[in-house]
Amino acid sequence: MATKVLTLVGSLRSGSTNQQLAEATVVNAPEGVEVELFAGLENIPFYNEDKDVAGSVPAAAQALRDAATAADALMLVTPEYNGTMPAVLKNAIDWLSRPFGAGAVKDMPSVVVGTAFGQYGGVWAQDEARKALGIAGAKVLEDVKMAIPNSVVRFAELNPKDDAEVVEQVAGVLNSVKAVAEAN
Repeated sequence: MATKVLTLVGSLRSGSTNQQLAEATVVNAPEGVEVELFAGLENIPFYNEDKDVAGSVPAAAQALRDAATAADALMLVTPEYNGTMPAVLKNAIDWLSRPFGAGAVKDMPSVVVGTAFGQYGGVWAQDEARKALGIAGAKVLEDVKMAIPNSVVRFAELNPKDDAEVVEQVAGVLNSVKAVAEAN
């Protein structure tokens, strides 16, 4: 049985290099790993505890929780906006963290990867996402990292799925996730 990795992409932009990176994980997933890209983060309203009660949870937020519950692991693919992760990704983490102590990501093996225009590949955003996931209860694989710098230049003519170095890194990240998920 394949390890199911739910993937959330923090960029909503058409042509996003992070969306392309996430798509590269789908087509280059190693044997025994199935990557599912979640669509619809932009439809999830900002977390509001008043709406997070039985019968009132917005459908888009419930769909995210259901997708996480059906997955074995979680991967966030994030750009860096003003030194941190995009609001849509933070909002997704907030919805997945509730109810506190028993949210959909409780003890779920999780990794954060991404690409950014700057010279460090968005490491600040990735660090913030790891921190938020850990507080949300996820089992963050702190040592499993992939930060690709200079994305606009690097992927101007070459899609991440066709970049040999990226393909190798993707396989390494997903194999690490698989190993931890299988040990859970």
